Amino acid sequence: MAETHAHPESVRANPGGKIDFQTVNRAALGVLTALLLRWLPDGKREGHEWVSRNPRRGDRNPGSFKVNMNTGRWSDFATGDRGGDPVSLAAYLFGLSQLEAAQQLSIMLGMEVRP
Repeated sequence: MAETHAHPESVRANPGGKIDFQTVNRAALGVLTALLLRWLPDGKREGHEWVSRNPRRGDRNPGSFKVNMNTGRWSDFATGDRGGDPVSLAAYLFGLSQLEAAQQLSIMLGMEVRP
């Protein structure tokens, strides 16, 4: 994942080492345009959506893969793949688990992960 820094914020790991996904998603939403420019560089903003080709398949034309810029919800309308936040988008795009995606995003955003 490309590096993008937001304001430093602490991400507390819950008992058992779980990441606070809500905090990571909130921070990622604050810089979602920058993230999408790096993750889906062939896309463009259309109203409140980022419209792009899906890099996970042989998608030739943009249009079926969309990310809501306000909520982070995303969907590939051609395949039915979808998710509700920036963490799930990162996991999908980069073949990571939700936990790995949240950890990578927290590092990328300059967030401090605390036990």
